[in-house]
Amino acid sequence: MLPIPAEELNGSGTLGPYWTFYRAVVAEQLSRWLPGTPSVILDLSGGRGHWSSQAARAGHRVIEVLDFRRAAEGPSRLHDADLVRHVRADDLSFLPDESVDAVVAEERAMSIELMAESAMSDVARVLKPGGRALVCVDSLVLGMAILAEQEQWQHLRQTGEVMLVPWPDGSITRCFSSGQLRELLAGAGLEVEWMRPRTVLSPSTVDHVLGSDTRTMSYLVRTELEAHPDDDDTVGIHLVASARKS
Repeated sequence: MLPIPAEELNGSGTLGPYWTFYRAVVAEQLSRWLPGTPSVILDLSGGRGHWSSQAARAGHRVIEVLDFRRAAEGPSRLHDADLVRHVRADDLSFLPDESVDAVVAEERAMSIELMAESAMSDVARVLKPGGRALVCVDSLVLGMAILAEQEQWQHLRQTGEVMLVPWPDGSITRCFSSGQLRELLAGAGLEVEWMRPRTVLSPSTVDHVLGSDTRTMSYLVRTELEAHPDDDDTVGIHLVASARKS
């Protein structure tokens, strides 16, 4: 899979069909991952995406930590306020030890959080024994693509180190190899259940298949989720992992 150009990463470029497919994949992945019985879910995705809404509508109690660095948004952002408890905070000190059943850290939360090791240790602290975390981060593929666009050739050889990449909007993202993400989770005392690129089907493949018959979306999503490219960080702009607290 070729890296997606940086200007496409916000979903506003020419890859509309691919991003529709991408969102369908992550929604189905979350549906399969969520606990089978009503549970307490902590959402660390910063108020971005629909993770809290999906979990709440599946019957779970959800605590959504809004990104304290972002200005408060209008009522539409809190349209699920009756289903989700919203908290604006910069850490998890408001939660006691072993108080939640699962943690969702989507929307690149651990890539935006440069002190990811500390944040992940806090995740492990609040998880109950047997609790699970779903974590999505930017991959080295993405980091190298952005550095290449910026012509930062000298940094492309430093893939064994922590890769901090200037984002086009001026922010910094931390990009992970599968080994580095595994170390992040294990360092917090979590056992990795599985790890994979979020998607392995290329935008061109998705566009071609959907262009011939939009009814094939469910087939594409099923094909994606039944693939097993474990620990393969040579494809995909994001890595996603599930980890459990023993």
